[in-house]
Amino acid sequence: MTGTNGEPTPPPGGDGAPGPEAAAALADAVLGEVERAVIGKRPVLELLLTGMLAGGHVIIEDLPGLAKTLMASSLARAAGLSWSRVQFTPDLLPADLTGSTVLEASGASFEFRPGPIFANLVVGDEINRAPPKTQSAMLEAMAEGHVSVDGTTHPLPRPFCVLATQNPVEYEGTYPLPEAQLDRFLLRVSVGYPSPSEEREILERRIGRRQDDVDISPVASLDDVLAARRGIEAVHVAEPVLDYVIALVGATRHAPGVSTGASPRGSLALLKASRVRAALAGRTYVTPDDVKALAVPALAHRLILEPELWVRGARGDEIIGQIVERVPAPSPSDVLTGA
Repeated sequence: MTGTNGEPTPPPGGDGAPGPEAAAALADAVLGEVERAVIGKRPVLELLLTGMLAGGHVIIEDLPGLAKTLMASSLARAAGLSWSRVQFTPDLLPADLTGSTVLEASGASFEFRPGPIFANLVVGDEINRAPPKTQSAMLEAMAEGHVSVDGTTHPLPRPFCVLATQNPVEYEGTYPLPEAQLDRFLLRVSVGYPSPSEEREILERRIGRRQDDVDISPVASLDDVLAARRGIEAVHVAEPVLDYVIALVGATRHAPGVSTGASPRGSLALLKASRVRAALAGRTYVTPDDVKALAVPALAHRLILEPELWVRGARGDEIIGQIVERVPAPSPSDVLTGA
């Protein structure tokens, strides 16, 4: 359907149902608070929030010391969510994540003591340092939304989001995630070095506050986050935009040098993330630019490249960039007509 200004409007979300504006208001408040601690990384922060509001998980892959953990913990505090941090190490056991059943002091019964994975937002530092069995325990929880201990299923809180970090250059003592497990992450994000002016601001702020820690105050609540996630469902996706998503993902399966392209899980990831981006921009409909902006974070880590490309140092980011340039996007008039 089309609004009075010629722009597409979403179908009604039902009486009293939140709209996309709930996500935009949440983002303005939360990101504004987080930027008190994290300087000059607004696009990265928006991607982290996008993953959380889309109901997915995000892996942050970059060098040490670039505030990956600070971003995740600040986001949780500002959004008013429960959060926990797990430092992955080679001796970390699955029970260290999920929790275990212990005998009470009285000896009369057994009691389940939940592990750090029972939080709205779990920060997994250097996930590639844990052995495969422990990685699988976390990835199973990410996929199923619950954990099973001693034959009993324990649901995880809602929302549940994992922000995992990974060092892409230091492989000694690590267990790299297989491509099939990377596919469980909705988005893959890189942080990058700050510019000289941003780095100067980081240092000046540290001098000014006279302490290392930055006090992040909750500016939202669990109910606000849940309302924002419901509001995303009111974002309209026109048929030409849907066809564009399908075309982009389909092109990854036939791209030269790609052994395995993105699966339908990649299509869903790109669709969900694009709807969140539209809502954060204050729109009630998805544009081709939303899809283009999220194609690399949503699809690049899902590709398996042929050995010759891998040896040459080619990356999935480059392949997706070439596909975005090659696949024609619908024009604004097509999007309006489809709506």
